[in-house]
Amino acid sequence: MKTKITRFKGRALLFISAFVFLSGFVSACTPQGYSGPVQSISVAWSPFEHGTLLWIADDQNIFSQNGLNVTLRKYDTGAGSLDGMLKGEADITLGISELPMVRKAFEKSNARIIGEISRVEQIYLVSRKDRGIQKVSDLKGKRIGTTIGTIAEFYLGRFLAINGLTMQEVNVVDLKTPEQWENSVAEGIVDAEATAQPYADLAARKLGSNAIVWPAQGGQYVFGLVVSSEDWITQHPELVNRFLKSLAQAEEYLDRHPAEAKALMQKRLNVDASFVDSAWSRDQFSLSLERSLVTAMEDEARWMIKNNLTTAKEVPNFNNFIYEEPLKAVKPDSVNIIR
Repeated sequence: MKTKITRFKGRALLFISAFVFLSGFVSACTPQGYSGPVQSISVAWSPFEHGTLLWIADDQNIFSQNGLNVTLRKYDTGAGSLDGMLKGEADITLGISELPMVRKAFEKSNARIIGEISRVEQIYLVSRKDRGIQKVSDLKGKRIGTTIGTIAEFYLGRFLAINGLTMQEVNVVDLKTPEQWENSVAEGIVDAEATAQPYADLAARKLGSNAIVWPAQGGQYVFGLVVSSEDWITQHPELVNRFLKSLAQAEEYLDRHPAEAKALMQKRLNVDASFVDSAWSRDQFSLSLERSLVTAMEDEARWMIKNNLTTAKEVPNFNNFIYEEPLKAVKPDSVNIIR
């Protein structure tokens, strides 16, 4: 009897030891989430593919896993979301293109770039054939819609210049709302328009065979940026780090689950699968800070000076408007800004 009890105790001890070992192994292999207090932040965004990592982090509860209660505030344009953030309507703005930041640099704003989340090809020129437009030179004297103050305006000017025209040789019409981006050229209010996806596709579809479409970027990417104010960044360093960490984890999710990420883009932009497939083939979604961003901003600043869109005469030092330390702490290999 004693032998049986001894054997039972031995087996029980072996089972307990194995359980403890396996529990420790599983614990060591399971990523540990944030365990501190949950803190609230507000994030401004606009409905373009730049927002893909933001949507993933929100949809997959990645923000909450990092102790963030995130409120999303939607704006029609990235420029509008930047202005809203600077007015105190949000703590961070995400997905704005670089041109609004060029403007803020000329104004000596305290807005600071803390990351890039995308590089996209999104600006297209959609024209009406029945207005006598068959080639780019036919745009001379035509009414061309775009959104003044955004990257679409810059690429319209650049596209015209490459093709031997100037902004002064066309009649620029300011289109400010999603409804105008989708409908103005289709309804004949303008002869052509330079606008971002998905609105360029929507406008072209409404025109059908009457549409002629040109890509306006000429191989240059539009950058999607993460921006906050210098004051908020310095006062909330831990929140900035946790927010960037969430975006880095969203990037990892996108790499592992592309089908789910594509479905989320389709849902958030309310577009069809063919648009998402096209965007996936031409766009890049990753968290970084690279020297090419500064080069693009310098080019855009020179364009603004040349076209008298600023009273400044010199290109700003854009390194002064980039705060790379938080991203270095979260994803150091992704930062190659040269000081």
